[in-house]
Amino acid sequence: MLDTQYLRIPDAGAAVVSGSHPTWLWGIEHGVNEHGVAIGNERIWTIDDPRAQAHGLLGMDLVRLGLEQGRNADDALATMTAALAEHGQGGNGEQGHRSPYFSSFLIVDARGGWLLETSGRTWAARPVGDGAAISNRVTLTTDWTTSSPDVERGTTFDHWRSRTVRTSIADHRLATTRACIARRPSSIADVVATLRDHGNGPWGDPADARHHPVRTTPEPDDRHVTVCMHLPAVQATTASFVVSLVADAAARAWACLGSPCASVYVPFFPPLVPATLGDPRQWERFARLRDRVESGPAALASVREALAPVERELWAEADAAANADTDRARAAYTAGASAPVDAALTSLGV
Repeated sequence: MLDTQYLRIPDAGAAVVSGSHPTWLWGIEHGVNEHGVAIGNERIWTIDDPRAQAHGLLGMDLVRLGLEQGRNADDALATMTAALAEHGQGGNGEQGHRSPYFSSFLIVDARGGWLLETSGRTWAARPVGDGAAISNRVTLTTDWTTSSPDVERGTTFDHWRSRTVRTSIADHRLATTRACIARRPSSIADVVATLRDHGNGPWGDPADARHHPVRTTPEPDDRHVTVCMHLPAVQATTASFVVSLVADAAARAWACLGSPCASVYVPFFPPLVPATLGDPRQWERFARLRDRVESGPAALASVREALAPVERELWAEADAAANADTDRARAAYTAGASAPVDAALTSLGV
């Protein structure tokens, strides 16, 4: 048997998974498995009340189950929707306060994948096609192609969107990430630049933070709620993850602890993970940097001045290890990747 956050369910076995794991939860926020399946989730608000649900699976439980059991994106979708049907969603996934929620998901492999949105046991999904983005809102309308039995063919899934929660908290970020997809980013750096967006457009050079100050002053249309999330004392990005999936090749990944603007995207070769990415104390140090850059625009430039060279060096070393294409080169890179991150944090006094 398998102990998820709230339920004990039959254990179907598990693939090797590398994922972002909140210390207080069984599930994971995003990750990739040994078969090259990647999944991530977002909180969404629907007409169903998550507080009224009995304990079931959390969205992050579903991410982990999909990754552990999916040999491809279709497998993962089938695993997750079957688990929804049998166990439902329910329970608190927050630390320190009760705020249960339902989730949307991106489920992909090198050949395609699915955008899945849920409300309790109800769900709908469509293929990602040439690209897809999700945020903290229902995005499906009548474009879904498969669903739970209670969603009648031709019904808009927007019917399940909450009318009491404004979509502007997600709309600006969704527009930014959709624009990134539409321009067909040519490199991982392009994607990372979008993840550092503060509402002024992606950073062409993340080292130049002077023109990309942190926007924390509330705006009536929620323009301050950007991809690089900064809502002091309310919400912030806890981690982010970029994965490159190519058919018949091993996955490569880049992971960041804390807010993208005040952190380093550390490259790695799943399932090898540099120690710095698995250490909660390092996350806490990056969280202190986030607090610093939120205190005033000038702080961000000095933080980037220290972190940007480390990131560039790690990316170059990881590229060299990838080009060498040997287990020894990947292992050597992994063993050495944490020291420069630790040194940079020490130089910044955190």
